[in-house]
Amino acid sequence: MPRGDKSKYTDKQERKADHIAEGYEKRGVSEKEAERRAWATVNKDDGGGKKEGGSGSGKHTGNPAAHKGGRKGGAASANRSAAQRSASAKKAARARAHQ
Repeated sequence: MPRGDKSKYTDKQERKADHIAEGYEKRGVSEKEAERRAWATVNKDDGGGKKEGGSGSGKHTGNPAAHKGGRKGGAASANRSAAQRSASAKKAARARAHQ
């Protein structure tokens, strides 16, 4: 099986990668880089393709990438003053209003 072959991935893994890639593209990452990051995330979560013969066949890994954001965000926020957090919230609200 050549590098980059996605035949061992399930439909669910492919949908997951597409969804992750869309999120990166919305944030301005190039299509090629978004795709690369998305598949890296799927591999980290699932341990590779789940179909027969895939490296991670049948193992549940607890989806580590899906649980990472909350801890990171909380720690970063805790180090900022109330005024800085408020300013960020107002800026985000303005950005959402203009979409």
